[in-house]
Amino acid sequence: MKHENIEDGDLSYAPCRYGSSRILFRGPRRRLDQPYIAFIGGTETYGKFVAKPFPALVEKAMRQTCVNLGCVNGGIDAFVNDATVMGICHDADMTVVQIMGANFLSNRFYSVHPRRNDRFLRASTVLQAIYSDVDFSEFSFIRHMLGALHTKSPERFDIVVAELREAWLARMKNMLTQIGPRSILLWFSEEELNDQDWSERSSQLQSDPLFITASMVEELRPLVKDVVVVNPSEDALAEGTKGMQFRESQSALASEMLGVRCHAEAGMKLVQSLRESLYAMQE
Repeated sequence: MKHENIEDGDLSYAPCRYGSSRILFRGPRRRLDQPYIAFIGGTETYGKFVAKPFPALVEKAMRQTCVNLGCVNGGIDAFVNDATVMGICHDADMTVVQIMGANFLSNRFYSVHPRRNDRFLRASTVLQAIYSDVDFSEFSFIRHMLGALHTKSPERFDIVVAELREAWLARMKNMLTQIGPRSILLWFSEEELNDQDWSERSSQLQSDPLFITASMVEELRPLVKDVVVVNPSEDALAEGTKGMQFRESQSALASEMLGVRCHAEAGMKLVQSLRESLYAMQE
């Protein structure tokens, strides 16, 4: 991940590494020899274009070191096989795990880049057999590939979705087991956390987290301390890119992301859950 220089702004991501991990995380680098809270997740956790994303807001409110291990366009695969990240999370007082989509992980049908999980690497022979009428060499990004498969055959696409959901649950259980019981799941999205099928949502394949249902999250509840659901308010969403820092050429990309006030709402909800969970552990 390259360090972004923001025109007409002073936003610095201060990229840093921890241990032997090959991922560049958002800095400044935090000390790990004192109590801390860890955060793992995708673009929202990283806080692209946001000077103070929710991990930073939690750190200020709780006066405790917060380690931002978010990864732009990251999915579960960016973390679950990274021994350094899993070790940091396991040793944390608490780890907040952003719920990421089921599309950004390797599975029986296709492989993603180990760190940039939005990148499509290759289709398995199984998927090529199911979609023998598709040229997979045309795809570089997962959403583009999935959109093409759905357009080609919605019926066959149901097989793909079922595989992704099964793989997501297995990978999440693996990751949460490695982290240990001191963890909180975070749903941070405009989408409601329910069992409505992805195809019935207005955003369909642009939904985030993609293909995840409330029933899938409930299956993970026994492994965590809490599940925090943050659907930004209409007022927060109406502010759009207000307060965000980005180059003019990135305005379209920034407009698709959750803004400053959305992060503030997420931070407030997380602080409440973290305080309750940490207090309960001390009793």
